[in-house]
Amino acid sequence: MLNFRKSDGVGASLLRRRGAEPSDGGLMNETHMQMCSSVEWAETVERWIIPWVLESVELGDDVIEVGPGPGLTTDVLHAKVRSLTVVEIHNDLAAALAQRFAGTNVDVIHGDATRTSLQDDRFSAAVCLTMLHHLPSAEQQDALFVELCRVLQPGGVLVGQDSIASEELRALHVGDTYIPVDPAHLQERLEAAGFVNVAVDTNEYAVRFQATKPSVVRRATRE
Repeated sequence: MLNFRKSDGVGASLLRRRGAEPSDGGLMNETHMQMCSSVEWAETVERWIIPWVLESVELGDDVIEVGPGPGLTTDVLHAKVRSLTVVEIHNDLAAALAQRFAGTNVDVIHGDATRTSLQDDRFSAAVCLTMLHHLPSAEQQDALFVELCRVLQPGGVLVGQDSIASEELRALHVGDTYIPVDPAHLQERLEAAGFVNVAVDTNEYAVRFQATKPSVVRRATRE
């Protein structure tokens, strides 16, 4: 199974160089943002995370990515699909993404991915990478699952990954949001959101998941 020691080491190295400093209101703290924008993290995303998550997965032509942050995941994903829509809640990050990907196959939306105005049954696949723990509650995470099921085509696939909880990661998130996902309950949460054929897999550092929107849709309701 894939070893994420390299990605864990990126965070550890940054924490050793400087203590994580609290954010000034909801966004990542400075150290965390540096890590998620770093060359080391870009290499980890391209060489390890995305190949692991997309193993044996066909994304199709029209894909949505939620919570791209600085966009290192978007850099890799947009080269793999015909059309990529990304939804980013933070204004500055969304603006930077829109500028950087102008004129490409990436459409950047500044908004809340748990409640979008995107049409039903549109996307062939949905991707969320190392972002679930940034949502402020488990209820918001579940709302995201429901929303992604809504916007996926029948038979469309959701794939994602997140880090397994650790004290080192909690220290990295001081002053910003850290709600880790428990892999033991992820399958039932995805099924409650309307997905079928759910698969959850872990290694020492991360959890990955795949789930499919049923061809005959029994849609979960949003609050």
